[in-house]
Amino acid sequence: MTELLGAATSPFPPIADYGFLSDCVTCALVAPNGSVEWLCLPRFDSPSVFGAILDRDAGMFRLAPDGVNVPAARRYLPGTNVLETSWGTRGGWVIVRDVLLIGPWHHEEDRSRTHRRSPTDYDAEHVLLRMLRCVNGEVQVNLDCEPSFDYGLIPARWEYDDDGYHVGEAGGEGTDLKLRLTTSFRIGFEGPRATARTLMKEGDLAFAALSWSPHPGPQDYDDAYTRLVWTAHHWQHWLDHAAFPDHPWRTHLQRSALTLKGLSYAPTGALVAAATTSLPETPGGERNWDYRYTWIRDATFMLWGLYSLGFDWEANDFFYFLTDIAEAEEGRLQIMYGIGGESELAERTLDHLSGYDGARPVRVGNAAYRQDQHDVWGAILDSFYLHTKSRDQLPERVWPILVKQVEAALEHWREPDYGIWEIRGEPKHFTSSKVMCWVAADRGARLAEIRGDLEYAARWQSSADEIKADVLEHALDERGVFCQHYETTALDASVLLMPLVRFLPPEDPRIRGTVLAIADELTDEGLVLRYRTDETDDGLSGREGSFTICSFWLVSAFVEIGELTRARDLCDKLLSYASPLGLYAEEIDPRSGRHLGNFPQAFTHLALINAVMHVIEAEQGAHVGALPLGHELAPRS
Repeated sequence: MTELLGAATSPFPPIADYGFLSDCVTCALVAPNGSVEWLCLPRFDSPSVFGAILDRDAGMFRLAPDGVNVPAARRYLPGTNVLETSWGTRGGWVIVRDVLLIGPWHHEEDRSRTHRRSPTDYDAEHVLLRMLRCVNGEVQVNLDCEPSFDYGLIPARWEYDDDGYHVGEAGGEGTDLKLRLTTSFRIGFEGPRATARTLMKEGDLAFAALSWSPHPGPQDYDDAYTRLVWTAHHWQHWLDHAAFPDHPWRTHLQRSALTLKGLSYAPTGALVAAATTSLPETPGGERNWDYRYTWIRDATFMLWGLYSLGFDWEANDFFYFLTDIAEAEEGRLQIMYGIGGESELAERTLDHLSGYDGARPVRVGNAAYRQDQHDVWGAILDSFYLHTKSRDQLPERVWPILVKQVEAALEHWREPDYGIWEIRGEPKHFTSSKVMCWVAADRGARLAEIRGDLEYAARWQSSADEIKADVLEHALDERGVFCQHYETTALDASVLLMPLVRFLPPEDPRIRGTVLAIADELTDEGLVLRYRTDETDDGLSGREGSFTICSFWLVSAFVEIGELTRARDLCDKLLSYASPLGLYAEEIDPRSGRHLGNFPQAFTHLALINAVMHVIEAEQGAHVGALPLGHELAPRS
């Protein structure tokens, strides 16, 4: 009861209550009270200018009726990442629409300094737009814009930038970033805050646009409305390219697809693991990490999700982002990279920030980039394999990169590592790492055979057989269940990937026994834990919630072993835990349903797509009497 009371009186909104905006270069999180509490500029992993999600004094931008904090309703405009909030007051009703604008391609007479992928027809406008319409009565509306640069260290200095009261520019000592606020409100400045208040009457329209690039923001309401419509249509047209099944779960697939697109960095094709840093996995605890980077382990699921839904262009961009990295690294892949391909991700703590609801430390950067994780080679090779199967050809540029990756996996697979969960304890012989080294050798052999290089194919297949034999000898307990690593009988949810990557046939009793053991013994209220923290030396203190990724993996694994009813029931349960706007953080507290960890989490949405498609295709296959083979991550041997 104390915990519930504490949550109710916290000044921080629940993580799941934030709305997510994106222009595919950066993103913003909007609290239910109308406050933008997270915005990093100019890109996802830059320092924040609005950071109130990590400290109530680290900057925010609120636009809402006076004296009201709880909106009547919130939703995304269908098929878009445009957030609409409806407010009811004693005097009337007002609707606010928030969006990070996307517009036509800018660089017609010059070349972009950031884009490495082929230009499209659209580009980020680098503008946060907030539009209001009073639909009934009279409503007093307040605007408060208080940036705080460099994660809350540098207060803003405002000055007017026109002859009236409608344009303000904010900068700060020691930063080159300039913010320009253009609005139909008459603004004034109170120290670091731009503020305005007005009485809106039925039919009144208003806007506020915050821009940070040489590209001008909207200058009046009509211009703002035109740009909002262009952006909304862009998202809807993008979604139209997909092939979503006609199923009650379709909306979950669509929201996950829009979220993944929003978490992609258009200039390079990279995918950020999550929009935020340091949202806690344990309430008030130290399990707080910076997830604004690209993890190689996400690669297979990302490409599978994109290809399975028909987003071939995005899959191609992400594939060549991975290829650029693998080519530069010449075999020794890191587990993660910056969204521009950066390899140095030095971790530091921001001790001046209080952290979300007191969870400290707040970290930027991620020291895990230095860890050895042997799953990376399997992830990259499965990505190459998926891309090749989707194109019916292996690009010539990829072959020498592929050879180096497979050879690196075979050179290191016998060594211990830190595992898929990036433990900060001692390295171990993790089962999932060995399995992914097997994936590297197995997919390499398949690709060599496609290319007609039978010498490589035979040698790599022989190595794959050797790795498999080693796992079967050392990773099973007395029951025939696959364990976390070679020196333990503890369970780990990462072994749920074994049937998905076809390490053994799903009907193999060892696979079936492992899936059922995890379902029965590594769950809390039916939701899957990564591992039990009292059985694993992860170098950290405290408990954590269930990992939603792993629960979705269990759905897919249930389908693989023929437990369709259990798969459907668990999937239904997991979909019911979605945030009010259809988003997911990294973890869910099994007892309260509270979302924990960074938000929104790409890997969770990737696993959702995989699980939902598994169930839908299994149901359709069962209906027509056919085996549900279309959903697999990799073809059966």
